[in-house]
Amino acid sequence: MRCRLLALSIALAGAAFALPAAAQWKWRGANGQIQYSDLPPPPGVAEKDILQRPTAATLRAAAPAAAPAASVASQPAASIDPELEAKRKKAEQEAAAKAKEEEQRIAAAKADNCNRAREQLRTLESGIRIARVNDKGEREVLDDKMRADEVKRARDVAGANCAK
Repeated sequence: MRCRLLALSIALAGAAFALPAAAQWKWRGANGQIQYSDLPPPPGVAEKDILQRPTAATLRAAAPAAAPAASVASQPAASIDPELEAKRKKAEQEAAAKAKEEEQRIAAAKADNCNRAREQLRTLESGIRIARVNDKGEREVLDDKMRADEVKRARDVAGANCAK
């Protein structure tokens, strides 16, 4: 059992150390020779001469621990993987849709609170007798002070939730 665990640990460590080696650039140099490197080609190399680029995942894995990982936004537009760009755009659209849905939900809740507060305010200002159940479970009729407090509270709720 221990032998298998040790062999598995060694295999995983080897795979982890080999991952940065996969971050390879391949381009055709000025003299026509094919060049390989773990660094990007020099600025003078034309886009059509770049034959292979590392993926974003291997770029992050190959980045030194002390240096911050380069973000996709800071890379030149030509080196962005179209698949990653499509995923990023889809994620942005989903986030925007979720934010819009949340705004609509909040607006609907505010409209409902506004309608309830206005209805409560109309009821309180109508002068009809109102009773409620207190904490002890007893029925109590609102006196003038209690009614004034409830009117103030209903106005505050209406003011906070109703569009001006």
